[in-house]
Amino acid sequence: MQPIRLVKGFMTVGGWTFASRILGFARDILIARTLGAGPVAEAFLVAFTLPNMFRRFFGEGAFNMAFIPMFSKRLEAGEDAAGFAREAMAGLATVLIVLTVLAMAAMPWLVLALAGGFAGDERFALAVDYGRIAFPYILFISLAALLSGVLNATGRFAAAAAAPVLLNVIFIAALLAAGALGWPVGDTLAWAVPVAGIAQLALVWQAAARAGFRLVPSRPRLSPEMRRLAVIAGPAMLAGGVVQVNLIIGRQVASFFDGAVAWLSYADRLYQLPLGVVGIAIGVVLLPDLSRRLKAGDAEGGQASFSRAAEFGMALTVPAAVALVVIAVPLTSVLFQRGAFGPDDTMATALAVAVYGAGLPAFVLQKVLQPLFFAREDTRSPFRYAVVSMVVNAAVAIGLAPGLGFIAAALGTTAAGWAMVWLLWRGSRRMGPAGQADARFRARLPRIVAASALMGGVLWAVAAALAPMLAAPGLRYLALAALVVAGMAAYFAAGVALGAFRPAEFRSALSRQR
Repeated sequence: MQPIRLVKGFMTVGGWTFASRILGFARDILIARTLGAGPVAEAFLVAFTLPNMFRRFFGEGAFNMAFIPMFSKRLEAGEDAAGFAREAMAGLATVLIVLTVLAMAAMPWLVLALAGGFAGDERFALAVDYGRIAFPYILFISLAALLSGVLNATGRFAAAAAAPVLLNVIFIAALLAAGALGWPVGDTLAWAVPVAGIAQLALVWQAAARAGFRLVPSRPRLSPEMRRLAVIAGPAMLAGGVVQVNLIIGRQVASFFDGAVAWLSYADRLYQLPLGVVGIAIGVVLLPDLSRRLKAGDAEGGQASFSRAAEFGMALTVPAAVALVVIAVPLTSVLFQRGAFGPDDTMATALAVAVYGAGLPAFVLQKVLQPLFFAREDTRSPFRYAVVSMVVNAAVAIGLAPGLGFIAAALGTTAAGWAMVWLLWRGSRRMGPAGQADARFRARLPRIVAASALMGGVLWAVAAALAPMLAAPGLRYLALAALVVAGMAAYFAAGVALGAFRPAEFRSALSRQR
């Protein structure tokens, strides 16, 4: 995959992820309007977090970080890649079924592990009930992630990237149905989770079958290839476990402050939009590409792919981070403040948005740097780095919570993100040219930062001028749209003037076919 085709892959995945995130906004706006930051909202958000935590192990996270390089190299060498995928799917399904049964039995302890502040109030019983309904989602979405890895390794990105759209469509339909038919909103949302997982699995299974990979259930067996997959996946899963400990620390800190679980969840939705569009797209496309290049001995091509991924990520992420910091309050107010979500909720959520925004470039750079290790089947180094980042997160989140309150959880997440980037960057130096950014990226990065800073000044001035409109019920959507357009125009103009990017590069990426 040439660099221009690599960018095309980023844009395909990013475009579908953007659609999913926009629908996710619509979903969360409906939840915020209906439930606000109350006990049902917090209980559901914790319950939905549980299968998503384990998904990071078995879905697009740790397991796939080991599976995709091995599958891609077999595909490049003309070996039996389909047979390897079938064995991996059988083994993964077996583990997930056992995990699901155990988790549903242990749900009260899982809820306490994630949100100890729920003990003794109505949120606990609700979260346990919702968690038992929602947890089977892990089985369907993890198998869907494995099939998505097969599709991505063959250069087919659209179906896998489109699958998350179904989740939000089903959530929105469930919320509307609950309102129209008088169903309990929390129960309806909980039942929508496994239904969405089945729909996503069906979509990618059909796409994989059309691509020639009809993976059907079979009896698992511990072949030499599966043993090697387990050995490689083990450290990656431990690293994923450390990441989940970070999440648990944040949720635990938040659970002791009323409304904080919901505030952090809504803030997470805002910064996940650029992270999803850019970071996930890079992670999905870059790993199989680097794996194939390493198999072919193409170090120069590997450096070009890595550098273009980093350049693409920073060109879109740095201005997004500046925007999240500068206009956090208008964004949160216009998108969420209505119904049960009041002004106090807006200010608390906006503070979390700004803190998460400061860490956004770090979260994306992790997606760029980690494939350098995973493509070499090195999952041990990222695990060691993740342990260090966990210590940083715990020290900041727990240490600052008595003085700063719930926002210490967000500060811990951001600090841990930057610590992880520094460790990954330092570890990549020993990989030679393929693990280092090229001269073009090193020249453009400071220009991207300068253009983003100029854009931040424009956003601040325009937000001040539009303040009355941003607070007016009939005009605030138009005012926010004008603010976003002004920021985009300012960044593009500054970027072109400073040489951060060239318009011809965007035209080439859009015109070339994969």
